[in-house]
Amino acid sequence: MGVISMADVAVRVVGLSYRYPDGTEALRDVDLLVRTGETVAVMGPNGAGKSTLMLHLNGILQGEGTVEVAGLEVNKKNMREVRGKVGLVFQDPEDQLFSPTVGEDVAFGPINMRMSAAQVDLAVKRALKWVGLDGFENRSPHHMSFGEKKRVSLATVLSMEPEILVLDEPVSNLDPRGRRHFLEIIGVLEATKLIVTHDLEMARKTAGRVVLMDDGRVVADGTTDSVLGDAALLERHGLL
Repeated sequence: MGVISMADVAVRVVGLSYRYPDGTEALRDVDLLVRTGETVAVMGPNGAGKSTLMLHLNGILQGEGTVEVAGLEVNKKNMREVRGKVGLVFQDPEDQLFSPTVGEDVAFGPINMRMSAAQVDLAVKRALKWVGLDGFENRSPHHMSFGEKKRVSLATVLSMEPEILVLDEPVSNLDPRGRRHFLEIIGVLEATKLIVTHDLEMARKTAGRVVLMDDGRVVADGTTDSVLGDAALLERHGLL
């Protein structure tokens, strides 16, 4: 990746290992460096460790090793600030939406960041506008289409204006129109983006770099063209 100033680093992971309580070794000595403003696709077969790695970036999981985001070490002392800088959008919007109304869901993060009522209201309106759901504050998220729920989930994160956006399989189960709309939204966001996906086409369209994982390790890291252009590599690690 060449010489890089630490001031330009959005994510730094060094020697990260993690074992689940049932003994499953999900991450094995993972190193990762992501520049500010990069869009990186994190790819690999099921069970490769992709989602486990992402859950370390805002402290939902904490393993052995070092994880830093936007210059902050991910630890209990920094957790509130870390979660204001890293927005995580889950694959299933039902895991993210729990309030009676869209407005309450989108306001949850800003309220927990101790914004004023006026700031919360502005953050909610701005986030919903970004995802094309202006005026949906009083709608029930549970009566919306799957694609709309995905956009509300994204709005719950954008309301905190994170520096780093982590998206887990963001277009899975979307119809072609919903997929296209979601990719358009992602494409114009200025945050550093890490996108967990199996979707080769999506990676080619959105990411300048691919990090390929398998069996809890990073097995390839390079430009999107170089990694996705290596058919033997992709086949060896379950993507073809």
